Amino acid sequence: MATIDADTLLPAEHIQQAVASGRVSQLHRGDRYADEGDTFDIDGETFEVVEVTERKLGDLTDEDAQAEGSDDLDAYRERLQHAHDHFEWDDDATVYRHRFEQVA
Repeated sequence: MATIDADTLLPAEHIQQAVASGRVSQLHRGDRYADEGDTFDIDGETFEVVEVTERKLGDLTDEDAQAEGSDDLDAYRERLQHAHDHFEWDDDATVYRHRFEQVA
């Protein structure tokens, strides 16, 4: 367990604010950026990474997309295409789900 910088896991200010407000409770990334038990702070609030799971993009569901702040999987795919130059959805691509919760 370590304390990590929120910027390491959450690469944009608007994502950090969505986490702080409770709208985002997980983030899929192309690499593993944290381990279970790691903590990070946003605006004086502490969050703990409670699960890190290796998955395939093709395994993502509407529920996953909603936990990341999108309405559904189609909106999530569209958001990724806008956020990343030359992004192509590949169902077989490996991603890492980082789930986190605010520490009481």
